[in-house]
Amino acid sequence: MRWTTVMPILAVCALVPAWGRTLSGVVIFVLAVLLAGAVMAAVHHAETVAHRIGEPFGALTLAVAVTVIEVSLIVSVMISGGEGAASLARDTVFAAVMICTTGMVGLSLLVGTLGGRTAVFNAEGAGGMLATVASLVTLTMVLPSFTTSQPGPRFTPVQLTFAAVASLVLYALFVLTQTIRHRDYFLPVTTEGEILTEEDHADPPSRRTALISLGLLLLALVAVVGLAKVESPVIETAVRKAGLPHAVVGVVIALLVLLPEMLAAIRAARRERLQTSLNLALGSATASIGLTIPTIAIAMIWIEGPLILGLGSTQLVLLLLALGVSTLTVVPGHATLLQAGIHLAIFAAFLFLTLRP
Repeated sequence: MRWTTVMPILAVCALVPAWGRTLSGVVIFVLAVLLAGAVMAAVHHAETVAHRIGEPFGALTLAVAVTVIEVSLIVSVMISGGEGAASLARDTVFAAVMICTTGMVGLSLLVGTLGGRTAVFNAEGAGGMLATVASLVTLTMVLPSFTTSQPGPRFTPVQLTFAAVASLVLYALFVLTQTIRHRDYFLPVTTEGEILTEEDHADPPSRRTALISLGLLLLALVAVVGLAKVESPVIETAVRKAGLPHAVVGVVIALLVLLPEMLAAIRAARRERLQTSLNLALGSATASIGLTIPTIAIAMIWIEGPLILGLGSTQLVLLLLALGVSTLTVVPGHATLLQAGIHLAIFAAFLFLTLRP
């Protein structure tokens, strides 16, 4: 009985008596811990199922599971209304992009270059992922700040539909390229440039283990969606009372969802498989935009109120800096401790300016 097995069961058991009731501070704290545990357990079981069924369905299973978690947290807060609800999707997805391209990549490079080592990876694969991230974030969150058909940094319904469809198409092309057409571009490489084949990977779990993980994954997703609904008003109230910008809510959601992937990326970098770390980081950013924005666009049919997707001036500058530096890091196919420090400095600036805009 590992924690990944116990946590979804505990979370669902706690959700039943807590639904629709006024809760005390201690109960709210316990539910928040269970929510975080259910998120991490869900991602763990999604990875287990993905490893069993293989590609391309494995990557899709993991991406869909993470998207369900992210969207449920976003929609729960948006439905509750309040200040900043209209821009929550933008803040969360932008936070995910910055966390992946600066924080996750920076930590992976830091671990991979400790001891004077040079981190090596496949420039073709990493470059393709970065180009996909740049295109997705520009189409969905940069353009709304410059379009003129509707006042404010918002898309018209037709523009939002186009952005959602384009995001899905780009994500589908990314999955096709990564899992079928050019899989070698995304496999780890040695310092001599030799590709590590899939035989170097761990053996897939048994059918019984995968089925158990599938059941626990569904249970964990139910717990996440339900607990997110219970906790969302509390999160907003806590942020407001602390005097913090509403964008902090989006950062908290993104960190919560991406924490398991970040830990997996660091573990891969410790084993000198930086390509795997970049796959996790840039792949998570691609899925966060390519699947979350279309899902939110569909959800807006039932959610009242505007949807603000356009980035502000400070966010645009940080995004431009992150994408520019990431390009210079990826192109050579290798990186040093200097690149790690630069990425982490940009990540620190993002966190600081979120708290003190």
